[in-house]
Amino acid sequence: MSKQRPAVRAAVALAGLIVAAGSVAGCTKTDTASGGSLLQQLQDSGTVTVGFAGEAPYSFEQDGQLTGATVALHREIFKNLGIDNVEGVSTDFGALIPGLQARRFDVVSAGMSILPQRCEQAAFSEPEFNYTTALMVPKGNPANLTDMQSVQQSGVRMAAMTGAIESDYAQQLGIDAMQVASPQDGMDAVANGRADVFALTGISLNWLAQNNPQVPVEVTNSFVAVIDGVPQVGAGGTVFRKEDTELRDAYNAELAKITSDKEKYLSIVGPFGFTAEELPDPNLTTAKLCGETG
Repeated sequence: MSKQRPAVRAAVALAGLIVAAGSVAGCTKTDTASGGSLLQQLQDSGTVTVGFAGEAPYSFEQDGQLTGATVALHREIFKNLGIDNVEGVSTDFGALIPGLQARRFDVVSAGMSILPQRCEQAAFSEPEFNYTTALMVPKGNPANLTDMQSVQQSGVRMAAMTGAIESDYAQQLGIDAMQVASPQDGMDAVANGRADVFALTGISLNWLAQNNPQVPVEVTNSFVAVIDGVPQVGAGGTVFRKEDTELRDAYNAELAKITSDKEKYLSIVGPFGFTAEELPDPNLTTAKLCGETG
């Protein structure tokens, strides 16, 4: 990830409409009602537009190019579906699902945690990544923070990304967390002393620290957050509109070919720091993560 906050850019929509990157304002991007399914429309145009939030190493811009582990998966899967081009619209994390619902992009590419409240608003692919949480703290970890409970008990000032699962953890634990729009903002808050800790997925924080060695921060060991005595074992996936079932099902069929083959999976996401530990547990399905029963 670059050392500067990812630049706000414009993304070209399928019909040639330019949507201002980083904004959820403007005209709609896709219209499945105009003729045929979204899958067929994307195959006809050869381009899928993804919403992303600049969270490295999942999906972000580097040197003006869309990249990341989720993007790499998308390029592989959509190519196999006959859709060769993946373009991106940069949006604050908390605005990704609203932007999807407003048809400003076709899917969300963010490694987004699959949670019951999100499943009420949109449809998720099967899991693409298992994840754990970590804490970014000042060099030396002066408050000796190790997990969410240590943050709660210490009374330190915490930052969390708006809409991210760590923000939910803070709320459930009664932590009044400062909301930031991006990982860069969270690191800046710790580095500048406006926050004592920034919570996010461990792989994101480690990538951020490794690519900004001049910033006086460090990252704790990753952990599985525990809320009300329940370990928050989770996973992330691609997000679709609920009506785009044909596209989601076709995507899942291609995804399964990758996640069932460890070597293939690591050949795609390994360059972004992902390991076999992030390979999805086949028993942790989207239905389970969405809280579906029966």
